[in-house]
Amino acid sequence: MHVTSEQEMHDLGSRLGSLFVGGEVVELVGDVGAGKTTFTKGLAQGLGVSESVQSPSFTISRVYDGRDDLRLEHYDFYRLSDPGIMKDELAESVADDKTVVVIEWGGSVSDILPADRLVIGISSPGEFERDVKLRATGDRSQAILKELL
Repeated sequence: MHVTSEQEMHDLGSRLGSLFVGGEVVELVGDVGAGKTTFTKGLAQGLGVSESVQSPSFTISRVYDGRDDLRLEHYDFYRLSDPGIMKDELAESVADDKTVVVIEWGGSVSDILPADRLVIGISSPGEFERDVKLRATGDRSQAILKELL
């Protein structure tokens, strides 16, 4: 999928977030500045989050309340050299059916991530353009992608 603006990236996230019912896990893959936080802001809007969504680059995680008692937990492991301290928290979040988990730089915690998740790769062929690859790794995530597309 090709997006040509920040607004399109935001809108894609919002459409996806509106489909979530809780228990979904999204792994975002892309370089710094690719649009992962913009996508997450849109996803949060689709989940009914009313507060301003910020990148968790320096705080490692941020939590937001959304519609229908859902919670969005956004993790960024870019600056964390040893994710061991966060693995228990992340494992609890991933197992909670009222929580939607978004993970950036998840390679260091891949052993905790569920087999069924959405993997969204974002690359930057131009200043404002992004190529977005959506991949489902299980039946539930496949059903969500089918509804999105």
